[in-house]
Amino acid sequence: MIAGNWKMNASISSTGEWLAAMADTAVAGRDVLVCPPFPYLGQFQEAVAAGRLLLGAQNCALEESGAFTGEVSAAMVRDLGCEYVILGHSERRALFGETDELVLAKMRRALACGLKVILCVGETLEQRQSGAAESVVAAQLQLALEQLSDDDWCQLVVAYEPVWAIGTGETATPEQAQSMHAFIRGQLAARSEQIAEQTRVLYGGSVNSATAAELFSQQDIDGGLVGGASLDAEHFLKICTA
Repeated sequence: MIAGNWKMNASISSTGEWLAAMADTAVAGRDVLVCPPFPYLGQFQEAVAAGRLLLGAQNCALEESGAFTGEVSAAMVRDLGCEYVILGHSERRALFGETDELVLAKMRRALACGLKVILCVGETLEQRQSGAAESVVAAQLQLALEQLSDDDWCQLVVAYEPVWAIGTGETATPEQAQSMHAFIRGQLAARSEQIAEQTRVLYGGSVNSATAAELFSQQDIDGGLVGGASLDAEHFLKICTA
């Protein structure tokens, strides 16, 4: 799977141009996902209905509905044709104080609404340099592994995004990325060999067309969660092709 996270970027016109560039491309389909900002989700409904793209949201509210000004519920996201939602992204954790407990609660809400979840995990540069990278990632996975059912895990994708490589131009080497992906696979296997086998583990962190092929050729890397490069349709297509 190749998933594009547009973050807080785009416009009506640029989204239309991106969709036009992606139309009738050979790589589009069940394994290509795009997660635009909330206001532009509606522009993707034709592409989703035609099976050209999967659609996801970048977040959802914990609450089901009610007096929560500015929030967007999981049910609303599903109503707009989304199949996936990104939860636990490092920017949500760092900038908005989202804890592992809150991420788990949001996952439960999303799953109950029929959404699949991309659960993001990853360490900071300081944590990696101190030798704590694996323990940080294990802690971010722990609640989901302990408290979600096997059926829930059938609806999950894990995305490893080293925080030090997001939007910085730095990318983990293929060996660094594979090492952490193998560790994540081991954490899943400790819960269930079947879950470890069936769960896609994506790599994210300044993925581009120059680095994609070597990253994706690693044994435990099942695709990418692509940030800035996904805003450029031509560049995104090259990553998908890789």
